Amino acid sequence: MSQYHTHRKPPRPGDAPLFRRALIGIVLFLVAIVIVAPLVVIFVEALAKGWQVYADTVLHPDTLHAIGLTALAALIAVPVNTIFGIAAAWAVTKFDFRGKRFLLVVIDIPFSVSPIVAGVAYLFVYGLQGLLGPLLDAYDIKILFAIPGIIIASIFVTAPFVARELIPLMQAQGRDLEEAATSLGASGWQLFFSVTLPNVKWALLYGVILCNARVMGEFGAVSVVSGNIRGQTNTLPLHIELLYHDYQSAGAFAAASILTVIAIFTIIAKTLLERRVAGKGRARDTARPIPTDQANTAERPS
Repeated sequence: MSQYHTHRKPPRPGDAPLFRRALIGIVLFLVAIVIVAPLVVIFVEALAKGWQVYADTVLHPDTLHAIGLTALAALIAVPVNTIFGIAAAWAVTKFDFRGKRFLLVVIDIPFSVSPIVAGVAYLFVYGLQGLLGPLLDAYDIKILFAIPGIIIASIFVTAPFVARELIPLMQAQGRDLEEAATSLGASGWQLFFSVTLPNVKWALLYGVILCNARVMGEFGAVSVVSGNIRGQTNTLPLHIELLYHDYQSAGAFAAASILTVIAIFTIIAKTLLERRVAGKGRARDTARPIPTDQANTAERPS
């Protein structure tokens, strides 16, 4: 007779079949009407007038310029925020200094401030009547209602993404590996590329994916600082709004379908990355040897 007794766990609220099915049904219903239905409508309306109208809208010079400007903003904002995120995470997790809590608060500001408020704030800093406006005008430097303003606004709204993915992971990993490598004579660059980066590469890539998706879809801050000049300072989200206001609904949905495709590929990349990280975690757990005391306990006869 076994000397070990199995204790039955108390039932949880979600264990009841009726409750579980009702909860799953509510979730699926909300997903269908809030997420899936709008996506389907975008593609249906985009192709409502045929492939020719769709192609003409996508290949229109203004649309191509908006796509190019959106890509340019992403190509600049994402690397800048990647470098900023790595530097901020390294500073917060590897060093003790006065003002660390304040730095964490500053990093989170773009999450809590409305993008439109951020755009208005830039008006009061770089506008003609702003803090630096007269100085910039004297040297004929144009930031607002031009490409530099769009890039600055894009950098602001996406600043926390990489840092916020790296900081929790690097805090959990601690400083032991870096301190050991330093004691063995590793330089700063060797420390980063050989020790730190391999341990955070998946979190870094995850943050970069989220940052890129946010840049591509940014509307609020960019709409304030860009001036909405068709064919010059319009990103793709702003171009969609202009087409819709011009009663070109098919064109607006055609342009919106481009952003939707980008979003879908972003979700696919995010999902594949999560599965890869989870698979590596399971592989490490499987390969980890069982401690001797646990092995003896497992082999003890009942």
